[in-house]
Amino acid sequence: MSYPEPRYLGENGEVNAVYRPVDTQPELDSPSGNRTHYLATHASTGGEFGLYRVDMGPRSPGPTTHFHRSISESFFILSGAVRLYDGDHWITARSGDFLYVPVGGLHAFKNDSDDPASLLLLFAPGAPREEYFEQVAEMTRRGGKELEEFRIRHDSFFVD
Repeated sequence: MSYPEPRYLGENGEVNAVYRPVDTQPELDSPSGNRTHYLATHASTGGEFGLYRVDMGPRSPGPTTHFHRSISESFFILSGAVRLYDGDHWITARSGDFLYVPVGGLHAFKNDSDDPASLLLLFAPGAPREEYFEQVAEMTRRGGKELEEFRIRHDSFFVD
């Protein structure tokens, strides 16, 4: 195994780090009590990855079983208990637990406890997931062909 080909060819490095303080307000508050923090978007990482913190309210359903054709998805539990589906069975994941789902892997997640939970979602390579997070509730409400096209546009293929 070797490192990828260099992409930065300068001699002295650059000042280009991006800092996000912990008290930054979430970009998205949903009616279900979930809050989504855009920690590192596809735009801010040049498409390398997307990293989001999702604070789930008690009894938050989350997405049903689906897969992605172009991105992997990883879950790191920060607090609480999150039910993760690994394509074979449901796992109760707790603080410090991690699940990696390769491209094409079936998965789902939800908080079916009476307590809040928080997790990190990592998508690689980075994809424009912000529009998906911001519009999924409305598109689900609309349903039909519009929902189907929205899901396809956002590389989300649901199986149930």
